[in-house]
Amino acid sequence: MARYMLARQLSGRKVISNEGEDLGRVVDVAINEISGAMEYIVLDPNHDSPTVSKLKKVNTKAYLPFETVMAVSDYVVVDKRHISE
Repeated sequence: MARYMLARQLSGRKVISNEGEDLGRVVDVAINEISGAMEYIVLDPNHDSPTVSKLKKVNTKAYLPFETVMAVSDYVVVDKRHISE
């Protein structure tokens, strides 16, 4: 049975790669207005992370494509192999 989570429950969760790299914390989500699909997780990035430099940035926030998400529990785990420049 699928478990559902509200987008606001993601706020503040730490985002890590499947290799254990700390990418930052979730501050918001970006949703496609037409399809309703979640497109990006908006991060307050960990600037020490080399992977964060590959992400789209707007002002001080980094945008992580939602398709990179592998799991959500206490952390948001993303597949580092699917993060491209």
